Amino acid sequence: MARWIKPEVYPLMAAMTFVTSMCVFQLTRNVFMNPDVRINKAHRTAGVLDNLEEGEKYRHHGLRKFLRERPPEVMPAINHFFSESDINTK
Repeated sequence: MARWIKPEVYPLMAAMTFVTSMCVFQLTRNVFMNPDVRINKAHRTAGVLDNLEEGEKYRHHGLRKFLRERPPEVMPAINHFFSESDINTK
């Protein structure tokens, strides 16, 4: 395999592998946990379900609860470093 894959392709392969795994994770999560997706025949015959609690549980998952309390910054240490240095120079 090393003969026909150039080293320049490794970052692209890593990025594509990461994105593909994210897509597979999201599709799997939707199939097995989404209250609107019904695989079982008994659930499909039910029609429109009134499952507000299940939908809220699906929507407010653990990652969303964790990120709700965090500031919307990608790199907070760098942001604070540069914002503090701007205040001190003025």
